[in-house]
Amino acid sequence: MFKKILIVILIILFLAFLIFKKSSSNNFYQIKINGKKYSLLTAKNPQEWQKGLMFYKNKKELNGADGMVFIFPDKDYRTFWNQDTYLDLDIYWLVDGKVVGKDFLPSILKSEEIVTVSSKEKVNQVVEIIRTEP
Repeated sequence: MFKKILIVILIILFLAFLIFKKSSSNNFYQIKINGKKYSLLTAKNPQEWQKGLMFYKNKKELNGADGMVFIFPDKDYRTFWNQDTYLDLDIYWLVDGKVVGKDFLPSILKSEEIVTVSSKEKVNQVVEIIRTEP
C-alpha cells in the first residue's frame, strides 16, 4: 500500500514539474516591432542590466527567446556595448513602449574590439534582438 501511495505521489510531482517547466519556459516579454512579434527575456535589475546577453553563443541557449528587453525605472540616456557578447544584435531604443531609435551592435568576434552604441534621447526600455541576417 505504501509503495502505491509513493508511486502516485512521485507521478503527481513529476507531472507538476512538467507543467511548471513548460509554463515557466514560455514566460517571455512579448513585443511587436515593425509588425513582427518577438519573445524576449527580461532584464529588470542592475545585475541583469549589466549582464544582458553576454556569453550567449546562439539562440538555442536563450530557450527560444528572440533577444532581451531591458526595463528601467526612469528615462535616461543609455549606452550598450559588446564586451563578451557573441551575438550580433539590433538595438531598439524605446520610450514607454514606442520605438524612438535603432542601432546595430556587432558581436565582439566580428568587431574584435569593444563597440558602444548610445540612445540619442532619454529612454526607459531597450530591446536587443538577435540579428539572424546581415
